[in-house]
Amino acid sequence: MGPPNVTASVHGSELPPKTTERSDAPVELTGYRKWLSDNLMLLVTLSGVLLGVIMGLSLRPLHLHGDSIMLISYPGELFMRVLKLMILPLVISSLIAGSASLNAKMNGKIALRTLVYFASTSFFNAALGIALVLLIHPGNPDMHNNDDRSTDKRTVNLLDSLLDLGRNIFPDNLFQASIQQAHTVYLPKPSILHAFNETLNDTAILLSGGVEAQRQAEDLDEVVLVRDVQYRSGTNTLGIVFFCLVFGTFLGTIGQKGQVVVDFFAAIFEVIMKMVTCVMWLTPVGISSVIAGKILSVDDLGLVMAQLIWFIFTVAIGVFLYQFVVMQAIYFVFVRRNPFKFYAGLIQAMLTAFATASTAAALPITFRCMNEKLRVDPRITRFVLPIGCNINMDGTALYIAVASIFIAQMSGMVLGFGELLTVLLTSTAASMSSASVPSAALVLLLVVLTAIDAPVQDVTLLFAVDWFVDRIRTTNNMLGDCYTAAIVEELSRKELMALDAAAVNYQDMPAGTPNGHSEGMLEGQTELITDSVVVDMSAVMNNVNLQQEHSNRRV
Repeated sequence: MGPPNVTASVHGSELPPKTTERSDAPVELTGYRKWLSDNLMLLVTLSGVLLGVIMGLSLRPLHLHGDSIMLISYPGELFMRVLKLMILPLVISSLIAGSASLNAKMNGKIALRTLVYFASTSFFNAALGIALVLLIHPGNPDMHNNDDRSTDKRTVNLLDSLLDLGRNIFPDNLFQASIQQAHTVYLPKPSILHAFNETLNDTAILLSGGVEAQRQAEDLDEVVLVRDVQYRSGTNTLGIVFFCLVFGTFLGTIGQKGQVVVDFFAAIFEVIMKMVTCVMWLTPVGISSVIAGKILSVDDLGLVMAQLIWFIFTVAIGVFLYQFVVMQAIYFVFVRRNPFKFYAGLIQAMLTAFATASTAAALPITFRCMNEKLRVDPRITRFVLPIGCNINMDGTALYIAVASIFIAQMSGMVLGFGELLTVLLTSTAASMSSASVPSAALVLLLVVLTAIDAPVQDVTLLFAVDWFVDRIRTTNNMLGDCYTAAIVEELSRKELMALDAAAVNYQDMPAGTPNGHSEGMLEGQTELITDSVVVDMSAVMNNVNLQQEHSNRRV
């Protein structure tokens, strides 16, 4: 673009200057206007959270009727339903497009690094929770009320939880996995003797009419429980994730034949992300409605907080210590960049996870932050994030460890090294199998309490504060997925660059056959091109420079 006063000449005659050139150029924002433009969605989300807290606390003195609270929560319910509506197509499209863009060997390496990191951080969080709960000792035996203890003896087994995890990973019907998931229940064993005992009991009670006869009849009737695998409503996301990973991996091995399918799922992913952008403008109304409704639905907020304040404090200290110290240190050791800048880019997704208390519900916003704001390689985010929101439960592992020892402390139990080791291992295993259990933490807590022979009835004490603690630990789960994607991207950088270079060489090959392969190549040799890392060095160097520029922009 030349100076504004320079004139042009055509066939010897001068033309007037183009006065519209500079006015058509986009105006680059600077200063606070640029900051507002870059962080507008963050401010919108934060305003929704603050508005919900203020509205909930302000309306509590009015003691609103249940119908009024339901109407206040209704916009938030619709907001949650819209977010959850996009989870399934987002998971399917991202996993198939992401795994198909990598070769089978690369998929295996990324999956191994991801699962090892998930297991390591869950184990560390469980150990951190045990250390904090032993140091702070939030459990007070005086707060325990034996009169309120339930007599419900729910049978929960770690083996059942792990077996249900396997059943859900390998579903027998993909369409059923979209709406149902397998779980183990215990039912009374039907038998002729059982029916005879029931008849005998009824007869004895009828003839004697005494309390002693009724007690003897109940002693005669010993119910034998047996396992039974049933299906309950809820999306079996683990089974869908497994199928999409396998499908996408094999789709990537057939070369150009499957490219139209890859493009189809990539287009679906882009459409869903555009829908997410539109839904985000409803955040102030949706999130404020969710938070205000939860605050208003608690019967006695002050009493609950006063009784369990040390338990909440212990969980919050563990979550914040892991987020601001451990997670940042791990990121800096592996990636060698400013971790707090990366953390700041995830605040919008973290606030959404806090408001919705669901990593899966926040997944569309998490994708948007990782791909558009932090510029993490989409091949990694599409692979890691859907798996992480189902398997990686760092905050849940910490919560289960703290809650189980907290209940043992209230009951006056003294846990030895063996019991603490049991809590550590079962908390880690239970947290990674939580995808097969809805509102997992409280149900999985029964598994750990059963393992250390603690009173499982006392789980009801935590119902009153779970709505709040659940939101705190969900932020840990969501951030753990994002930091895993960044670290796995750094560890896989060489393989990603080799794939980019191989793609460049593949595009430059002469089209000797309809599939784009050179003449004389056998049809079965298609996947040799996709798995090859023997590339032209000039192409490799070009991709290295591109990757360096990409890294500099992120810094």
